[in-house]
Amino acid sequence: MQENTSLAPKESFEKFINSNKTAEILESAKPFIELIMHNECALREIETKLNVLNDEFSTLYNHNPIETIKTRVKDPISIVEKMNRKGVTPTVENIENTLNDIAGIRVICSFPEDIYNIADMLTKQDDVTVIAKKDYIQNPKPNGYRSLHYILGIPIFLSTGPKNMKVEVQFRTIAMDFWASLDHKMKYKHDIEDADEIAAELKMCAEAINAIDYRMQVIKNRIEMNRRK
Repeated sequence: MQENTSLAPKESFEKFINSNKTAEILESAKPFIELIMHNECALREIETKLNVLNDEFSTLYNHNPIETIKTRVKDPISIVEKMNRKGVTPTVENIENTLNDIAGIRVICSFPEDIYNIADMLTKQDDVTVIAKKDYIQNPKPNGYRSLHYILGIPIFLSTGPKNMKVEVQFRTIAMDFWASLDHKMKYKHDIEDADEIAAELKMCAEAINAIDYRMQVIKNRIEMNRRK
């Protein structure tokens, strides 16, 4: 009878992990794993600051300016693909120097004035640096897209000391986010008939949504004024 020399699943996994080849792979991947971890830490720093501001507004003014906060870190494949499109070798150093949006936060606010209030208070904090700002609310993109974008610098504190990181922060109202989500889906559809007509319709929708945002803000301010009387 032939002896069964196959390993149990646990033994097989341990043998794989302890093999020299696997150790080399894990060692070469370590800087990229650390890169993702550092960006996740930076996201938590900014998210915590936003939650503190939201809680403070709730306590002082009985109003939560932030509806939701969505965070994401680009996955390694997306990072490499973007670096390749830029024609830059995807080393960790090059990635950190080239990309500003590995870590991203989308802040959904109730009203346009909430966007500017929260963004102003966040960017004025001592440990936050404004690297870039694009106001697509005051200056919409040609397709009608509206949002307030920042690239912010924020330190994270590691065992080796502080490290400066970059986080992309986008501020939108609920309506702006609804429109942007639909527009994003449209961009990934192929062979759409009457594409120009649809694009024009979407732009008109963006303008209508923006008008409603500001009308709702006026109503909200009137209600608050009545409360103070």
